[in-house]
Amino acid sequence: MARTPLVKICGLTTAATLAPALDAGADMVGFVFFGPSPRNLSLSDAASLAGLVRGRAKKVALTVDADDAFIDAISRALDPDILQLHGRETPERAAALSARTGKQIMKAIGVSAGADLAVVPDFAAACDWLLLDAKPPKDATRPGGNGQAFDWSILDGFAPAKPWLLSGGLTPANVADALTRTGAPGVDVSSGVERAPGVKDEAAIRAFVKAVRGLPSAPAAR
Repeated sequence: MARTPLVKICGLTTAATLAPALDAGADMVGFVFFGPSPRNLSLSDAASLAGLVRGRAKKVALTVDADDAFIDAISRALDPDILQLHGRETPERAAALSARTGKQIMKAIGVSAGADLAVVPDFAAACDWLLLDAKPPKDATRPGGNGQAFDWSILDGFAPAKPWLLSGGLTPANVADALTRTGAPGVDVSSGVERAPGVKDEAAIRAFVKAVRGLPSAPAAR
């Protein structure tokens, strides 16, 4: 049986931009809980948007080195399907949050060289999902959503024990090439479908999903 790559639209902040992501058929919709990000979402707004998803996609809560109290508050407001850890969290912290919340865990791993993949086995053992993102610049104020890609050839032969998403610098124009070159089972986009930092473009969201859905289905893993 063939499979179609998964699509995650991250950094959604309004009902007006959540709607095209859902209508286009995104598999995951991401909500950011990190103050320095232009996509940061309040708990009250998260609760309002959660009701609009209505099981049409998986809800992903992106956090950066959040403490237990904040994780608990996010869980109450959004009731996410997946907690995305985008900071310096360790495999032990990922496992502890899985046990604490009962949610699936996605760990973002910054990549700029092949050596960065050395941590993958440990995180694969502790998490349900992996997300490979471009390592942020040294002066960046946030660990992701910076609109930069990494050298995809680093992923030649990459076959982790858990499902994974490719992120970093993806746009409607390059996502098909990214999938063809990496064989990623899914992709994650945020800044690549924005007209300004934190301001999603509805047409770009639709174009991104269409670009992925228009690809020939890949053979399912046996």
